[in-house]
Amino acid sequence: MNLSITLTTLVAAIFIVLGTAKVLAVAPMRARAADVGFSVTAYRRIGTLELAGAAGLLIGLTLPLVGRLAGAGLLLLLTGALATHLRHRDGLRELAPAVVCAALVAGYLIALAGGMP
Repeated sequence: MNLSITLTTLVAAIFIVLGTAKVLAVAPMRARAADVGFSVTAYRRIGTLELAGAAGLLIGLTLPLVGRLAGAGLLLLLTGALATHLRHRDGLRELAPAVVCAALVAGYLIALAGGMP
């Protein structure tokens, strides 16, 4: 398995897990939504966008433009997440998942741009 397929699969899997947790409104996600001032409905919408992004990344394995657009969308979503965490003065523990996910998505986009195998 080459690096771009591995990175695509990893990032998609992360967003499938996170998106599903938000859509299903599992307890930690409901608590996090309340902490940052989002309704559960708004958090479910974010989860739906994460699932759509993950699907786009996987489709991008055969249609690269779709993968690029999905990656860009996820990066925009993560920019909003980082802004929300910073606005609420969250600590490193709360900020780290968004930072790591943003770095992975950025790495995915860089790999695509560089034509990484």
